[in-house]
Amino acid sequence: MMDTIKQIYRIGNGPSSSHTMGPKRAATMFLSQIQGLPIASFEVTLYGSLAATGKGHMTDQAILSVLNPLHPTEILWEPKIEPKFHTNGILFRALDQSAKELKRFMVYSIGGGTLANESFNEQVSREVYKLSHIDEMMPILQKYGMSYWEYVEHCEGVEIWDYLAEVWSVMKQAIHDGLEAEGVLPGGLGLRRKAAEYMVRCLSYSESVRSRGKVYAYALAVSEQNASGGLVVTAPTCGSCGVIPAVLYHLQETRHFTDKRILRALATAGLFGNVVRTNASISGAEVGCQGEVGVACSMAAAAASQLFGGTLAQIEYAAEMGLEHHLGLTCDPVCGLVQIPCIERNAFAASRALDANTYANFTDGKHRVSFDRVVATMHQTGKDLPSLYKETSTGGLATHSDMDEKNIHTDESKFSELDTPHTSPC
Repeated sequence: MMDTIKQIYRIGNGPSSSHTMGPKRAATMFLSQIQGLPIASFEVTLYGSLAATGKGHMTDQAILSVLNPLHPTEILWEPKIEPKFHTNGILFRALDQSAKELKRFMVYSIGGGTLANESFNEQVSREVYKLSHIDEMMPILQKYGMSYWEYVEHCEGVEIWDYLAEVWSVMKQAIHDGLEAEGVLPGGLGLRRKAAEYMVRCLSYSESVRSRGKVYAYALAVSEQNASGGLVVTAPTCGSCGVIPAVLYHLQETRHFTDKRILRALATAGLFGNVVRTNASISGAEVGCQGEVGVACSMAAAAASQLFGGTLAQIEYAAEMGLEHHLGLTCDPVCGLVQIPCIERNAFAASRALDANTYANFTDGKHRVSFDRVVATMHQTGKDLPSLYKETSTGGLATHSDMDEKNIHTDESKFSELDTPHTSPC
């Protein structure tokens, strides 16, 4: 069984669903447990991945925005301690005047803004969908002549369309706002926004290149909004929030699909993302970026295939390719920021989703490796990845980029105009 696809599409502020949205929701949940206690201060300890990359993801700011207005709050960082339940651990403690503990709450942000601990788990599915694998759904949908989006409506009820309409509205607004914004993204890397620049440059190219350039621009726009703490939709996470909006906005602009058809595509995408969330993980801290950008690419490919009239098998094939070709993708953000390589990855994944749709629609939908098998493989691959490649910023690009910066500085220090001492943004 599976929960609602609303768990896949959450509206909130970036830059991270697991490191920003989740901790902020956890702090609010903690407040509901301590009404009437003589509290003087709070102490919050962040563990594992939350501690390793929390400053870059604004985890502390998200928690402080909830607790600090009420009582002084201290944030403690324990990146080397990884709880067994999940690496994204948070311990809340309410203290009295003598620093005596009045209440404690241990909780984990397990991906997509979802929370869990030993007593509850928001990822444990309510029975909105009786089926939780695409291989189970396809023969039944074929028998009754239903599409994936019709199955979503059947299980969720017609009210799902109002929710998806709000989701689509926020996605489009993020694109519009991101294309208008310019300047340097917060965090210390000095990374400039590129969406507006890409949009302008693509206009001077031929139609085919211009089209792809716009896809890049749309994905960059949303991802840059996310990196600056703007309002976005998890799809399925904040770190991968630019892929689906870019693909769907591009197709609506170029093929004039109605909003109703776009919402149906969102429903189809949400169904595939929900299967991954239920049977594997969408948490970068748990399975790497394959669970974020890889799943987003898969969802976008399914949505595009839906729009172009793909059969059940062709849509499943497009989704399978979108995820399969991201297997093993690490999550190693430079300085713990959702910027490098995250923003570019959204643009490339949007492009790859369109390619997966085209490839699948050239076929009859028959292929050897099913979507469900790739989901299982992704989950196992994520377990096998060393922790330094799963949102800890202790391996991969995060460490090699720092080395590159030092090497570049050493070479450039020969020039008098670049004699300013080097300071790492990390």
